[in-house]
Amino acid sequence: MPSIIEALDAVDPEGLERWVVAQRWFGAKAREVNIEVRHAIPLTDDPDLAVVIVAARTHAGTHELYQLLVGIDEHGLVLDALGEPERARRFVEMLRDGTQVESGPDRVSFRWTGELAPLGDRPEVRSLRAEQSNSSVVIDERVSLKMYRHIEAGDNPELELLRFLSEHGYTSIPTLAGWYELEGDLLDATLGVAMSYVHGKDGWDLVLDQLATDPEDLVVRLGELGGVIGRMHATLASDAMDPDFAPEDPGDEALSLLTATIDEEIERVFLDLPDHPSVAPIAGRGQDIRDRLRLMVQIGNGGRLIRHHGDLHLGQTIMSREGWIVLDFEGEPARPLIERRRKQSPLRDVAGMLRSFAYAASASELLRGNRAPDSWEPEAREAFLEGYREATDMSLMPSGQGAMERLLGVFELEKAVYELRYEIQNRPDWVGIPVAGILRLLDEPLS
Repeated sequence: MPSIIEALDAVDPEGLERWVVAQRWFGAKAREVNIEVRHAIPLTDDPDLAVVIVAARTHAGTHELYQLLVGIDEHGLVLDALGEPERARRFVEMLRDGTQVESGPDRVSFRWTGELAPLGDRPEVRSLRAEQSNSSVVIDERVSLKMYRHIEAGDNPELELLRFLSEHGYTSIPTLAGWYELEGDLLDATLGVAMSYVHGKDGWDLVLDQLATDPEDLVVRLGELGGVIGRMHATLASDAMDPDFAPEDPGDEALSLLTATIDEEIERVFLDLPDHPSVAPIAGRGQDIRDRLRLMVQIGNGGRLIRHHGDLHLGQTIMSREGWIVLDFEGEPARPLIERRRKQSPLRDVAGMLRSFAYAASASELLRGNRAPDSWEPEAREAFLEGYREATDMSLMPSGQGAMERLLGVFELEKAVYELRYEIQNRPDWVGIPVAGILRLLDEPLS
């Protein structure tokens, strides 16, 4: 039987390309690409296992890197070895043992923090199939190992934030159990992260379920969630000696750049607004929205910038026996890693969660046939914000309640305009949700 390297050399390029492009985690489906192998690091001989980094190169000359875990059998290459129990188990054992493997200029290093009880001699491994952008396995029902598919140079924000929050005493996150990384002449990158597997109820499902049974208690729970997020931001801003996490002043150009970015998105969306009843309330109001944006950003001191979650919504939370747990600190997968690591106003996270409440209020009827009480979303917003304000470091906020509300509104508008474009393209039946959010921001009096 040939080695993995020999099998890779002999693989049909078109077959490899078809397989990669067909995967849920592949992010360049709308473009024609060529797939080429950049790195191939054999890990074990029994069973055959290797980390392979492929480049998806477009005809325009851009490229993205993706990680495969491959094996070999009598039929040739096994391109999804993480989905095979025996190979996945051997991979997990390398994480448990802190293995390091070198191949030419490349080295794959597995790190185990020791924060969790040791894994057994033959850990049980099962795949999680629900993910879009990564691949994960659950180990002995107590550890989750996430393999990043889209790879970029540098530390992944999830590893950075979990490590920082853990070291600074924040407990509403999974425990960081370990990670593995690539070091080489051409690329240093985080390849995957292991953490405690949190048992509980997904935040989105919890809200939809409880809207039908006990919306008043749900408001109380969302107030508690506000406190959890407030403490998270306060912790992320707590170390002025760490340059990667020290809070920063935004500078005079920050709000101008934010305004220009949102303004451009508004113009792009409203140029192609469909002629449909669902968007009729905002049809022809693109300039009104841009004028409103310019009023909203007149806030003076814009608060401070910190590392933040970057993709916060109800689906990134779990209600466990210990309370709310926050998950998935990668940021928005479609954004470049350097942008996901950039410091931002913590209110960007807050806006993401508030927009999630708006979606839940509408989805309760769209998905469950249960109309949420008209008062529920305003009450949920206020409870969350009250819990947040009580728990966070208010020196991170713009000076004064009115300025804080206006900047929060800017981020909600940014999110709602993005949602509008997404729903027009993907879920026309849901377009009314961002339309309602934009109308609310247009009609609210400015404090």
